[in-house]
Amino acid sequence: MSQQDIPQVVNFLRHNLNLSDDSVQLALKQSQSDYGSLPIVLWQYGLVSLPELDRIYDWFESYIY
Repeated sequence: MSQQDIPQVVNFLRHNLNLSDDSVQLALKQSQSDYGSLPIVLWQYGLVSLPELDRIYDWFESYIY
């Protein structure tokens, strides 16, 4: 995921998974060295469930990769 994809990812997380801005910003900060790890950071911090993690990867596959 590139820097230019970040707004699309944030939009997806906020509107499709109803994550708060604080949750998204925390995950972005924790994964800043490797944006590909963003979904895992969200899951590790308990911000998304496993089914939501699957939705994120499905969305990434469709729109980012």
